[in-house]
Amino acid sequence: MKAFITEKRILTVSSVVLMLAIWKVLALAFNAPSIIPHPETTFLAVIKIFAGPGFLAVAGSTVLRGIAGFVISGILGILTGILAGISPGFNTFITPMLVSVRSIPVISLILLALIWFNAGTVPVFIAFLTMFPFICTNVSDGIRSVDPGLVEMARFYRVEKRRILTGVYIPAVMPFIISGASSAMGIGWRAIIIGEVLSQPQYGIGTRLQTAQSFLNVEAVIAWTLIAVVISFMFEKLIRWGEHHLIRWQTGS
Repeated sequence: MKAFITEKRILTVSSVVLMLAIWKVLALAFNAPSIIPHPETTFLAVIKIFAGPGFLAVAGSTVLRGIAGFVISGILGILTGILAGISPGFNTFITPMLVSVRSIPVISLILLALIWFNAGTVPVFIAFLTMFPFICTNVSDGIRSVDPGLVEMARFYRVEKRRILTGVYIPAVMPFIISGASSAMGIGWRAIIIGEVLSQPQYGIGTRLQTAQSFLNVEAVIAWTLIAVVISFMFEKLIRWGEHHLIRWQTGS
């Protein structure tokens, strides 16, 4: 196991080094910082942004919007998914809505949201619409994956409903919720940034990206992009950490 972990880390580091090497080669080939800046100067720009006085307000606003969209979509997605998993009729009713929301281009949703909401609310609304279908569908699939015979047996032996819920349904649904949350956060995070780029709230990573692009500051565009990637990676790790501890709790280890 340790050898596998070590090999995995080596492959991960090798992949990152390869991407940096390609970036450096392209920067040398173009020899134009206004097109492709060098990696080292971009990382210095990232450090300057981190040290800047407004960084916490900018990054914090984007993070709060992401959390708000995730929490709203998570609560409604889990509740709706449970109903869809229990009731075939409700599942048939809501499926066309979920398919429609997933199929609508994000840019169309943003343009409509710009008409309906203020600048700060647009990214949250877009995050909700992009995350909700994933969570709802995964929860519904998790509910339907529960063995009906196991539930019937529990009822036959008059097991308390609370124990059926905690011992049968929750362990079966949790992996689906974690998977849905991970997928939703990955796609929703990108949607939030796009929403900020177009809605231009006072504080937001998307706003800084648009400002940098307006001044043809490629270095700042890439720097803010790297910051967004790091934040998204941290959220992904947080979800995986929760999944790991959940598995340990279920197995009692």
